[in-house]
Amino acid sequence: MNKNNLYNLLVILLILNVSCKEAISNDFAGNTNSIDNKVADLLAKMTLEEKIGQMNQYNGFWDVTGPKPAAGDAAKKYDHLKKGYVGSMLNVRGVKEVRAVQKVAVEETRLGIPLIIGFDVIHGYKTLSPIPLAEAASWDLEAIKKSAQVAAKESAAAGINWTFAPMVDISRDARWGRVMEGAGEDPYLGSKIAVARIHGFQGDDLASHETIAACAKHWAGYGFAEAGRDYNTVDIGTSTLNNIIFPPFKAATDAGVKTFMNSFNELNGIPATGNVYLQRDILKGKWGFDGFVVSDWGSMNEMIAHGYAKDRKHAAELSAIAGSDMDMESYAYVDELANLVREGKVKESLIDDAVTRILKVKFELGLFDDPYKYCNEDYEKEVTGSPAIHEAVLDVAKKSIVLLKNENQLLPLKKEGQHIALIGALAADKTSPLGSWRIAADDNTAVSVLEGLQKYTGNKLTYAKGADLAIGKAEFAIELKINTEDTSEFPEAIAAAKKADVVVMVLGEHGFQSGEARSRTDLNLPGVQQELLEAIYKVNKNIVLVLNNGRPLTITWADTHIPAIVEAWHLGTQSGNAIAEVLYGDYNPSGKLPMSFPRHVGQVPIYYNYKNTGRPIIPAPNEVFWSHYIDESNDPLYAFGHGLSYTTFSYSNLVIDKVSNDTFKVSVDVKNTGSVTGKEVVQLYIQDLFASVTRPVKELKGFEMIELSPNKQETIHFNLTKDELGFFNNTGDFVLEPGDFKVYVGGSSKTVLESKFNIE
Repeated sequence: MNKNNLYNLLVILLILNVSCKEAISNDFAGNTNSIDNKVADLLAKMTLEEKIGQMNQYNGFWDVTGPKPAAGDAAKKYDHLKKGYVGSMLNVRGVKEVRAVQKVAVEETRLGIPLIIGFDVIHGYKTLSPIPLAEAASWDLEAIKKSAQVAAKESAAAGINWTFAPMVDISRDARWGRVMEGAGEDPYLGSKIAVARIHGFQGDDLASHETIAACAKHWAGYGFAEAGRDYNTVDIGTSTLNNIIFPPFKAATDAGVKTFMNSFNELNGIPATGNVYLQRDILKGKWGFDGFVVSDWGSMNEMIAHGYAKDRKHAAELSAIAGSDMDMESYAYVDELANLVREGKVKESLIDDAVTRILKVKFELGLFDDPYKYCNEDYEKEVTGSPAIHEAVLDVAKKSIVLLKNENQLLPLKKEGQHIALIGALAADKTSPLGSWRIAADDNTAVSVLEGLQKYTGNKLTYAKGADLAIGKAEFAIELKINTEDTSEFPEAIAAAKKADVVVMVLGEHGFQSGEARSRTDLNLPGVQQELLEAIYKVNKNIVLVLNNGRPLTITWADTHIPAIVEAWHLGTQSGNAIAEVLYGDYNPSGKLPMSFPRHVGQVPIYYNYKNTGRPIIPAPNEVFWSHYIDESNDPLYAFGHGLSYTTFSYSNLVIDKVSNDTFKVSVDVKNTGSVTGKEVVQLYIQDLFASVTRPVKELKGFEMIELSPNKQETIHFNLTKDELGFFNNTGDFVLEPGDFKVYVGGSSKTVLESKFNIE
C-alpha cells in the first residue's frame, strides 16, 4: 500500500471514528420520532455501566485552562467522563468551561450523550434579584416569574441548563437559615410562588436557549428541622405532611417541573434519599411525576451516618430501590450499582426507569439536537448584566420591600431641604446585599444604599459607619466573625445624628449569616448594632430603620421606639436603588410579610395558621391555665401578610353568595382612603370550624393585588371551591366535609372583616 492510499485509509477511519462518536447525537437531531421512542432506542444501545453513568453527577473537578487531571480523585472523574460514566455535572459555569466538559462527553465517549449542566441559580446568576424570601414578600406572581425568567436567560447564556431551584420547603422557624431560600410559612402562597418560579425558569419551550430546567426541592420536610438546626431530624404528623409540606410540591408537579431533589432529613425514621414512600409511592406513583429525582449533595452516603445504611453499597441499593435517579457526589451509583444489579439486589428495570427519566429531560432541553446550544461566547457577553436584566431585578426589588411601621408619616423622605444622616456599615456595603446563594456573582457589585441615596441631590447627606458588622472577609458564614466589642466609631455616628433632621440606619444580618448551614439561636440584631441603634436614638429620635436580613428578626425594642421601620431584606444587585426609591416615595411600598416576625426567639416556631387547642383563650380573669407564656404575648410582633403603604385602605361590604353546595363567591369593597396612589394585597382566609381532623384558625385561600388612586374604590371577587374548602385527612385523601365555615378578608392575617357560611 502506497503512502497516499494509507493516508486516505487513515482519513476514512478517522471520519468513521468521529461519526461513531457523534452517532447518537446526530441520529436523534431533528428526528421526528417522539422523545419516548428516541429515549427507548438510545437505552437499547447502552451497556449497564453506561446507563449507570447517566445516574452519576460530579461537581466541577477540571480546570479547563490547565492540563487534564493526571492523578487522584480528579483523574478518576475525568476517566469516568471519557467513558460516558457521567450524566451530569454541577458548578461548571461559563461558556468556555461548559464547552470543554461537554466536548469530552459528546466527542470522546462511545455514545456521545451530552451532559446536563446544573447550577444553583437561586435568585439570579451574575445579576441578582432579591433572595427568594424577599421576592415572596412582593406577593407579585408576575414579578417573581419575570425574575426567574431573567435568571434563566442569563444562566443559560453561560452554559447552564438546569437550576437547583425553586426551594419550595415551607418553614415556620426563623432560626433555620434556609428560610431565605423559600417562600415562607404558608402552603397556599408557597404553592403559587413555586408555580411562578417554575414557569419562569422553564418557560413554554424547554428547548429554547433562554430557558433552563427547574428543580423542586427538598423532598420532603426539610423546612421542619427540629430546633431550626440545618440537617436535623424531622418528626411531624401526617396532617402537617399532607396539608402543609406536600402542597407546594404537588403544585410544582402539576406545573411540569422537570426535576426534584430529595432532602437531607429523615421522615418517619427513613432518610428521604432512601424513602420509598416519598419517591415511589407519592411522587412517581400517586402524583405521576415523570421527571427525575436527584439526591442532595452526598446524601446517599449520609444514610450511613443516619444509621439506615450499613455502607456505601447498601446506600446505593436503598437509594435506587427508593427512586433516587441521580447521585450527586456520593460515588455510590458509579462504584456500586452495577454489581448490585448483577447480584440481583437491584432490578435493571429500576435502572432503565431512572435513565429513561434523565435522558428524556436531556432531549426536552434540546441537548441532542445541539449539545453546544448553550455555548455561544458572544451571546454570553451580550446577555450577562444586560440593561433589561437590571431593569427586571430592580422592579422586583422595589416590590419586595415591606413597610413595617411609619409613625407620623416620617416616610417618604422629603426630597429637599433636609439634612439626612446615613448610619451603619451595611449602608455602604456592596457585597452583603447580594445575600446568600450568589455563587456566580462578583463581590462589590451591589448598588449600596449610600449610592442609591446619593442620586437624590436635594438634601444634605452625611454618612457615618458607626461600627463594623463583620470583621474581615469570609466566603461562608461559619467563618464570618461578627463585631461584638468594637464601638470606637460610635462617636462619629452620634455626632452626625445630632446634626441631622432624619437619621436612616441600615442594620441587620450580613448576607452570609443566612442560607444553608447558617442556623442561629439569637434572632436579634447581630453584634453591637442594637447598642448603636440605642445610642443614636438618645440624640435623635427621627430614625428610619432599614433592615437587611435573610430571615425574620426579633426587633421588639425597635418596634417600641423607632418611628419608621422598613424591611429591605437582601435585595440583590439593585438593592440600593430600590431602597432609595422607596425611602423617597418614588415607589410606594406594597410588600407583605411571607413569614411572621416573633417578639422573642422563644416563640419560634411561630405562624399564623396554628391550631386552636382545647384552651385557646383566657378562660377567666387572672386564670393561668391556658396555652400561653407567662413572660410574653402569644402574638407575633408582625403578622403574616402584614405590610403598610404610604396610603391607607379600608375594607367594607363583605358578601358571600352560594353558587352550589361546594362553591361560593366572595366579594369585598376596598377603598384607598389616603392621599397617594398605592397597591394593596387583598387577602382572603377561611376557617373550617369543625372537621374530622382539626383545622387551623385561619388558612390563606386567595389574594389579589390591586392599585387604587386616592378615594377610588374597587369590588374584589374571590371564588371558593372544593379545592380551597377541602383538606387532606390522615390517610392522604382529599375530603370536603359538611359544616360551618368562616371567611376573613383584609390586608393581613390580622383581618377585621368576617362572615359565615355553611356546607350541607
